[in-house]
Amino acid sequence: MKALQGFAWLLVLQSAGEALARLLNLPFPGPVVGMVLLLGALRWPQVRDRVAAVAEFLLAHLSLLFVPVGVGVMTHLGLLTQYGLRMGVVIVLSTWVGLAVTALVLRGLMRRSPPERPAAAGDGGAP
Repeated sequence: MKALQGFAWLLVLQSAGEALARLLNLPFPGPVVGMVLLLGALRWPQVRDRVAAVAEFLLAHLSLLFVPVGVGVMTHLGLLTQYGLRMGVVIVLSTWVGLAVTALVLRGLMRRSPPERPAAAGDGGAP
């Protein structure tokens, strides 16, 4: 019963996110707004326990969620043989670019923040 209530919470928060995104004309998709609402709602134990129950159920059956993707790949196998090498190159390059940008941003942020000094024994942690 908890899993069903958790699934209801997920649907309600996704629907609320979709409604907010459309009503406020937000530049984000409704499910993303719903995830932000879920993040806030997880502070309450009633929501957290029920969503945890449905999350365990969904994770136990995660492999079933990949079946439609596999069927789609098999259906369009001709396109994959025609454009597969190009798609592979684009996927690898875009992954590398994403990793490089992330590393550069992290390096810039680490330079900006001052390094933390460990507290000396006996000074009470004062800077």
